[in-house]
Order: sequence, then structure tokens, then C-alpha cells
Amino acid sequence: MAITLVLAFAILFVSPSVSTSPNLLDHPGAKTGFQVTLKHVDFGGNFTKLELLQRAMKRGRKRMERLHSMALASSDATIEAPIHAGNGEFLMELSIGTPPETYSAILDTGSDLIWTQCKPCKKCYDQPTPIFDPSKSSTFSNIPCASDLCSALPQSSCADSNCEYEYTYGDYSSTQGTMAKETFTFGNVSVPKIAFGCGSDNEGAGFSQGSGLVGMGRGPLSLVSQLNEPKFSYCLTSIDSSKTSTLLMGSQANYNVNNSNIVKKTTPLIKSTSNPTFYYISLEGITIGDKLLPIEKSTFAIREDGSGGMIIDSGTTLTYLEDSAFDIVKKEMIEQMKLPVANQSGTGLEVCFDLLSVDHDIEVPKFVFHFEGADLDLPGENYIVADSSGEACLAMARSNGMSIFGNVQQQNILMIHDLVKETISFVPTKCDEL
Repeated sequence: MAITLVLAFAILFVSPSVSTSPNLLDHPGAKTGFQVTLKHVDFGGNFTKLELLQRAMKRGRKRMERLHSMALASSDATIEAPIHAGNGEFLMELSIGTPPETYSAILDTGSDLIWTQCKPCKKCYDQPTPIFDPSKSSTFSNIPCASDLCSALPQSSCADSNCEYEYTYGDYSSTQGTMAKETFTFGNVSVPKIAFGCGSDNEGAGFSQGSGLVGMGRGPLSLVSQLNEPKFSYCLTSIDSSKTSTLLMGSQANYNVNNSNIVKKTTPLIKSTSNPTFYYISLEGITIGDKLLPIEKSTFAIREDGSGGMIIDSGTTLTYLEDSAFDIVKKEMIEQMKLPVANQSGTGLEVCFDLLSVDHDIEVPKFVFHFEGADLDLPGENYIVADSSGEACLAMARSNGMSIFGNVQQQNILMIHDLVKETISFVPTKCDEL
């Protein structure tokens, strides 16, 4: 199957046949099930689609380097202060305490700790909402040093029998403070006794877009792990959409997918002993057009030193493929597109085509990721980006040491993470209609 590219530099995609989702929130009163609005960090910034992509690419390259460093550092017993992914591309709204105080936090599927800045601050950055004051909440309580949650921290200490934490991120940002439990409210659903970091010393420029961070990794400290039903899903609108994206937690994550005609494809989550926080998936191959590419299956395997493998990450924009695989993808895309290559593209993307000299409609080959048990046929807009200057580019990049399935490729697909079944499911969905 091919996709038609129209010469007005708008892309008319003939997408794979999909079913769209029914109404959400079948059980709005579920104890640990709730829906949260996600906003892209550049939401409402009046940027073009290309500008949005370029801004996100800069952040994504740095994040990719941090994630790779994390995987390698985690296998090195001499590392004293583990680093974490930090930052992300989406903000979620929630409230803390009783009475609740509202704030926006960075959603991060590459780390575990939930934290916000707390009074009294030794050092705090400027944040868009008031700093949380635990003395004004009737449900705040410190976590003792003997707690399992304190033991789950990669770096902790004790002060007056209370658990203290230190969390360092890959851009040298950090947060330090006291571990506590508090009631978190998401919309009209309150969840008591969520463990989080109450940060009184927070440094670095990486968090200024939010008032803290919500870790959504696979470790015991993450929000998803602390729910009675450790599962979540998100549905991301296109990067230039004027509508927000959606996060569904706990009992809402699956809603009624299993009771409908929606096409769901599921792949196992892979565990890495070097970094168990990440959501690794098994990529077995790639098809472009009708050709299964000659990529060695071992290209995407997790290596003994913690490198390699492919993770699925909401906070990285592009999909990054190991050099050897990307070279094969690049060669095949050029061969099948049959268009002049834009060698001096200003987009920042490596594989771009010049449309200005073409006087006919263009067919774009289909692109399929073959995950274990799940063939994901991407919608055209999830891998080809058209530029008003007359270029069409592949929204992927090369990497060395780790592959990442990025959020552009996840657009308009409900991504269901199930930590009990250890699976991720893909459900084609019109995310702007949720």
C-alpha cells in the first residue's frame, strides 16, 4: 500500500484501516481510575509544525543521550549518584494535599520519582504555580527511614528518622528533600498516601516549565506502580494539534477496548537488569513498502553492558534507530520515494526530499515496525513531515547505543502500558476526539 503526497506540500495520507475509540470513562468513580489532560510543553506557542518539530528535536537529542548514559551507568557498580532521564514533552495537571493545591508537572516515562518543590525552600526555581506548603495540608506525613519506599530510592539518607532523597538528572538538574505521603487529586478522583519527594533544594533549568515531575517508569516509586491497578495509557494528538492529549490511569487505561471492534496489537515488555525503569520492547524488523529490510535481529537486542535495545518513550520526539539499521532505512526510503534528495536540508532531519521540481503526485511507501507479536503499520503523518519550503522528510534519526520509539511515531495511537501483564498494546485512535 502506498500513500499519496500532494504537491501543494500538504500530505494526503491513505492511512491503514483503523477503528476509532468509543467514549471514555465508563467508570468515572473508579477508586484508582482517572483521566488527565496532557499539554505539549510548546502548546499554544504559535509555532509552525516544522518549528515545533525542530524545538522538540533539540530536546529529544539531549534526552536520548541521557537515556543511553543511564543504561550504561546503571550497570556500573562504581557510580555513586545515579542519574535519571528527567524532563519530557508533556505536562499533566494535578493537585496535592488537603485542601488541594493545583500544579502542572512534567510527565516522564523514563524515571520513577514523583516530586514537587516544597516550602520552606533552601533553593527553588521559579515555577508557574505557588510552591506547595506541607504545613497547610492535613494529609501530609513523612516517610520513615525504615520504609520499603525509602529503600527503593537509589540514593537516600536519614534525618530525625525521616527519609531524605537526592535525585540527579542527566542535564545536571537535581532535587533534594524529604520523602512524604500525600493525597493526590486528578480531576475529581483523589488517591491517598501517594509517596513523593518534597523538594526543598532544587537546581537546574530543566524543570521551569512545570512545578515538579511525575515519574511513570516501571520502578516501585512511580505513580503507576503505586496505584492498585498498575497500568496506564496515553493518547497523543499530532504535534501541531490545537487540542490536548490524554492520559488514562489505573482502571481507565483499557476502558472498553476489549469489548469493542477496535484493533489492538500487543507486544511483551522486556526487562533490562541494567535499567528496570525503562519500557523496553522487542523490535524484530522493519518493512518499507513491500520489502522487509535486511536488518540483523540482534541490532535491537539489549547487550550485557546495558546498551542496545529499544525503549518506548513519551518524552523523546523522534524515533532513533541504531546506525546500521538507520542506514538501511535511509537507503530504502530514497530508493522507493524516487525523488530528488535534499542534501542541504535546513530541517535538521537527515532524510529529506525536494518536491519543488516535481510536477506529479507522489506515492510514499508504507512503513511497518515488526514488534514481537505486533506489526505496527504507521499512519503516514507519523513518519513523513512536509515543510512549506517544499521538502518532505522522514521523522526519524540515527543513534549509537540505544534505539527509541518516539512520540511522533506514537501520535493517534492509544499506548496501553500494563505492568501486571508486562505488555504494551497499540490501539489506533483519534486522540483529539477523546
